Amino acid sequence: MGAAALALAVANSPAAPAYFGALHIEVLGLSLLDWINDGLMALFFLTVGLEIKRELLGGELSTWRRRALPGLAALGGMAIPALIYAGLNAHDPAALRGWAIPSATDIAFALAVIQLVGKRAPASLKLFLAALAILDDLGAVLIIAVAYTTGLSLPALGLAALTAAVLFAFNRFKVMPLPPYLLVGALLWVCMLKSGVHATIAGVVLAFAIPSGAPLRRLEHRLHPWISYLVLPLFGFANAGLALTAAAVQGALGSVPVGAALGLLIGKPVGVFGAAFAAVKLRLAARPEGANWAQVFAVAMLCGIGFTMSLFIGLLAFTDPALQEEAKLGVLAGSLLSGLFGWCLLRLASARPS
Repeated sequence: MGAAALALAVANSPAAPAYFGALHIEVLGLSLLDWINDGLMALFFLTVGLEIKRELLGGELSTWRRRALPGLAALGGMAIPALIYAGLNAHDPAALRGWAIPSATDIAFALAVIQLVGKRAPASLKLFLAALAILDDLGAVLIIAVAYTTGLSLPALGLAALTAAVLFAFNRFKVMPLPPYLLVGALLWVCMLKSGVHATIAGVVLAFAIPSGAPLRRLEHRLHPWISYLVLPLFGFANAGLALTAAAVQGALGSVPVGAALGLLIGKPVGVFGAAFAAVKLRLAARPEGANWAQVFAVAMLCGIGFTMSLFIGLLAFTDPALQEEAKLGVLAGSLLSGLFGWCLLRLASARPS
């Protein structure tokens, strides 16, 4: 949060030219912004992949019964925001490429907000949000891999597939030390970067190749501090810098920022809550134990905090800097309002007995 706020302050200060200029300094053929978004964010996706694998194997997503409620809620929470955005931007093919921007939930921000109400929110509600956000991240990864892959290079893609096969062969033959996985994973990242598939997907592929048990837990434990205190703050600082010029303010009511903001603020809670409510009423899943429907709706509102993933998808969706800036504006506005409303609703709902 601090890094994003600092980026906004710097982007609207006399230091703005130096800030934007530094992001485009080239190092080894990539700009600093590319190293952050393609390189460091691959480590973020590696951590996300490790979390997904751990939960699928032995956590909150280990059985179909446990997956049903967060899974269906995640699907609803991805579909409705995308439809809202697409409906508002159907007239413009260039803007329509951003249909997936409001589909993602920022797990770190959402869980941070729910922690603010402390023990008044039942543990089952926090687990529901965590499981939903993890599945949401998995959906976002699939969307990035399928919808935002351009200019495929078949030789590089073939080499990437071969490298991935080596990683899974390590797993199959029970290679337990982490260095061989990390070295081959770095080669996979280079192949992905050259292939046209977004390089961050290499992080997820590597995560699913890491042996479960001690190696997975050890790598996840070692990565978390770096992700929390370096990668995500750097991403926020590099990408949340929005110059609030007269043109940007005039464009605030354009279809791209409004579509992104409404997708997060309205589409997310409607999709998540609607799917969860239907799943419980159809007896496909059970409501989180000890939680009332008002609390579930408040959590659905928190899912509208899209920040990291939504900003990331916005950068992939658009090559036009003006559209990227409009998408940022919509994501920041929608995420901020979703967080504030979600927190207020959660405090009010948690003050009453279930």
